[in-house]
Amino acid sequence: MDTLELLRDFIKRRVANPPEEITMESRLEDIGVDSLTLLDLMFDMEDKFGVRMPDDLPRPETVTELIAIFEKLKPPANE
Repeated sequence: MDTLELLRDFIKRRVANPPEEITMESRLEDIGVDSLTLLDLMFDMEDKFGVRMPDDLPRPETVTELIAIFEKLKPPANE
């Protein structure tokens, strides 16, 4: 499962009224990801990928920005 699919699954489970289509261009606030949900997502991804999110990360505004953070931090597939 790629990172976009993981993110879509997370949002469908945690956002009250998730949109039908979540695209790379979707703004997090438009799809119901508030600050608390974003923190929950970050913790979930830390657990899933076994990484630690840096405390000084800029707040992502779009799905693309959020996925770029995850892709940068997650270990390569063969590890």
